[in-house]
Amino acid sequence: MVIFMRVIGTAGHVDHGKSTLIAALTGTHPDRLKEEREREMTIDLGFGWLTLPGGEEIGIVDVPGHRDFIENMLSGIGGIDAALLIISADEGVMPQTREHLAILDLLQIQKGIIVLTKTDLINDPDWLDLIEVDVRGVVKGTTLQDAPFVRVSAKTGQGLEGLISALERVLQNTAIRPDLGRSRLPIDRVFSIAGYGTVVTGTLMDGHLSVGEEVQILPSGKKGRIRGLQTHKKSEERAFPGSRTAVNLTGLSVEEIARGEMVVTPGHYQPTRRIDAHFRLLNDVNSPLKHGIEVKFFTNTTETIATMRLLSAEAINPGETGWVQFELRDPLVVVRGDRFILRRPSPPETLGGGTIIDPQPKGRHKRFDESILTHLDSMLAGSPTEIIMQASLALGAASINEVYVRSRLDSEMAVKAFSELMRENILILLENGEFTVTSEMMIIARQTWQILISSIHEMLDGYHQQFPLRRGMPREELKSRLQINPRLFNLALKKLSNENMLVEGGTWVSLAGHEIIFKPQQQILVNELMGKCASSPFAPPSVKEMQAIVGEDVYSALVELDELEQISNEVAFRKADYELMVGKIRAHIEKKGQISVSEARDLFNTSRKYVLPLLEHLDIIGMTVRDGDFRRLKK
Repeated sequence: MVIFMRVIGTAGHVDHGKSTLIAALTGTHPDRLKEEREREMTIDLGFGWLTLPGGEEIGIVDVPGHRDFIENMLSGIGGIDAALLIISADEGVMPQTREHLAILDLLQIQKGIIVLTKTDLINDPDWLDLIEVDVRGVVKGTTLQDAPFVRVSAKTGQGLEGLISALERVLQNTAIRPDLGRSRLPIDRVFSIAGYGTVVTGTLMDGHLSVGEEVQILPSGKKGRIRGLQTHKKSEERAFPGSRTAVNLTGLSVEEIARGEMVVTPGHYQPTRRIDAHFRLLNDVNSPLKHGIEVKFFTNTTETIATMRLLSAEAINPGETGWVQFELRDPLVVVRGDRFILRRPSPPETLGGGTIIDPQPKGRHKRFDESILTHLDSMLAGSPTEIIMQASLALGAASINEVYVRSRLDSEMAVKAFSELMRENILILLENGEFTVTSEMMIIARQTWQILISSIHEMLDGYHQQFPLRRGMPREELKSRLQINPRLFNLALKKLSNENMLVEGGTWVSLAGHEIIFKPQQQILVNELMGKCASSPFAPPSVKEMQAIVGEDVYSALVELDELEQISNEVAFRKADYELMVGKIRAHIEKKGQISVSEARDLFNTSRKYVLPLLEHLDIIGMTVRDGDFRRLKK
């Protein structure tokens, strides 16, 4: 079953109650270092988790607020789905509040909640209203300008339920991270556990990890194997995109791995020392940035020193954007679309940030080259594969033509993008046929497909547990519960059946491997019933008597297993006896041309109670047709 985890990050000034709030929400205090406890502030990253009312588990990353530890904050905030911007009611907006907000905006964290903490310290409601007005002014123009505002007290518990409800609403409208099949986990902690060995933690991006698979540490290139996985302190066989994950590695010592490196699927990534990027300088930076300066470069959990080459201007003024190329002191692993933050080495100051456009440029660009700048402008709008992918995710399961039309690409470019995505199994074609961009064949993003598979598996597994003596769930019930269109439903079942993931039985569907197995006491009763039928094969117990012997559920299971053939509300035969009787009736009619009820009765030395329902049953299934007092074979 596919599980998608969400990760929430805190942001805010030192001593505004971030760690205390997490402890109140999760029951776990995130300050794990002795120095943090003593200084009553978070120095390194801390973690907690909770289950929302709807059953979804989320992880919470607590990041440092003090200026001395702002760079640790950057290691934790990059992989989050939403943010809690935390502001103390007794102090309001402070310097690190603004700096953290700027970082959230630069990283384009689109979802979040503004949390006013320590409200128990303020008795004047008007003061809280003034704080809220001030905060709304500060966040205006940022990604959090429309974020909900919640007032809480971690000490008294007031407002915590409202915060959890707001968090659930925010996450309902937050896109699930796609599984692109190219796993990478930026490492934010490395440690050793006695009896287990090396463990690294981080937020899993771009793919999944499985116990037993080989992984690589980049940029060092060292390889190891996954011994175990944990998410929220629970062992898992597989970890999925977006989840806070602890990876137990074999073949690698703690000394061979460093924070900022990445656990990856071998063959998908290459370290780089040069990056093309689109950059924005913050409004409140004191002076323009000039060509050739050295900066601290932060992305994911990595930091390095970079030389900043300006490609489109002599200088970038506060509030302006521009094209830059970074020459990195240390190799790192990034992909197109990753966000980054720049800070001044001395005196420390957050300068701005932006988006990585080309993680592997062909060379050192000539400044002010119009062809280079035009190429970068087109890449900023998105590569063809990204555009097709976004169109597919927006439409869900759709025809190739629908995705093509939505992409607005020319046909040649679209065909190449489709081909690449299907070759890498990122897009899945649900039908066979000749590929054209005008085709009505249905295609689906792997991320969407995995969610559908997970839903089908969960529903069928639940049904099997609830009704272990039924062969499967009725098709129509499964379709109704999935709430998908009939075409997608039929194609999905066909594909999963062809891949031996489920079994279709006409009117029912089951998971592959599901079997009806009777308990020992039930089997004793089944043997008793079959013995009674064997002693009188053409005059067996009635349906009610059979149900009385074995129970209604076991009786229904015997019918589903084709051990019994029910031909009317009152009569059922063992399957072998039924087939024998049908064969003899067919042979009699073929020889005599017809058969009457009395002839059928004498043929089996039984009574009208059994043969009349049997003959009527044969009329219904189309083997015979009634002609007065006789039955003839239907032409």
